[in-house]
This record gives sequence, structure tokens and C-alpha cells, in this order.
Amino acid sequence: MTTRELLDPTSELAPARRERARRPASLEGSTIALLDIAKARSDIFVDRLEELLTQRGLRVQRFRKPTFTKVLPPGLARQIGAQCQVVIEALAD
Repeated sequence: MTTRELLDPTSELAPARRERARRPASLEGSTIALLDIAKARSDIFVDRLEELLTQRGLRVQRFRKPTFTKVLPPGLARQIGAQCQVVIEALAD
């Protein structure tokens, strides 16, 4: 098993250790959240992801952070968690 170290780009002095969420065995029956982080042109990437996923018959809901310079607002995180089983975060750069 390969060990990976994930680095948090925020200014935490003592980052919390979290286990990675297990991948679902299948996406069938799941609602997939597409989270646009609000960087320039990230919407173009999310548009394409939505197109590809819906062509496969999957349900998609789109969400967008208010700004890429801040962490995801807790209320938006709760909304995504309540409505979706899988999240794809659209990063840019």
C-alpha cells in the first residue's frame, strides 16, 4: 500500500489528521456534487465534468464557493453533505 502525505495549504499550526473517505464501489444511485472553487475559468471545467457525468446517466448537483481565497463555508459543506454522496472538487492552476 502506498502512503501519501496530504498537505493543507491553510495556515493551521497543528493540522488535524483525518482518514481519507472510502471511494464508493459504484456511482450508480449517487448524487454527485461538483464543487467549483471559484477560480477563473473553473466553471468551464465543471461544465465539462457535468456533461460527461450526465451522459453516463448520473445525477449531478453544482455548488460554488463564494471565493477561492477562503475555506468552504460550513453551511455550504452541510448542504452538500445532506444532498450528495460524492464530491468532485474542481481545482484550477
